[in-house]
Amino acid sequence: MTLLEMIQSRPMPFAALMGVTFVEAAGDKVVATMVVREDLCTLGHSIHGGAVMAFADSVGAAATIINLPPDAKGTTTIESKTNFTGAAKAGSTVTATATPIHLGRRTHVWQTRIETEEGRLVAIVTPVS
Repeated sequence: MTLLEMIQSRPMPFAALMGVTFVEAAGDKVVATMVVREDLCTLGHSIHGGAVMAFADSVGAAATIINLPPDAKGTTTIESKTNFTGAAKAGSTVTATATPIHLGRRTHVWQTRIETEEGRLVAIVTPVS
């Protein structure tokens, strides 16, 4: 089973509810996409900050899970920082790319970039698990 198949075989309920689709997975990078639906937006038809953070957290969680030792029981986010830099409009697709900053024995730190289809940066999210 590939790492992508491993992620896809155990869908996270909230990520599935938001419409997150995992498209690439390796030990040092996980990529997912999500359509910006109206119910994930603010009144101005732009993606809500909470949706951005939840999207990034889901991708970072998947990246952590595929990097856990075989005897690990699970993981949880213990801290997260988000820098918002732009908007994504309803109907567009955003891509999240998580890459590791630190893969330790007890904690992992991932940086997740959220970008529009045109490559414009929406946010950088740095969760610690």
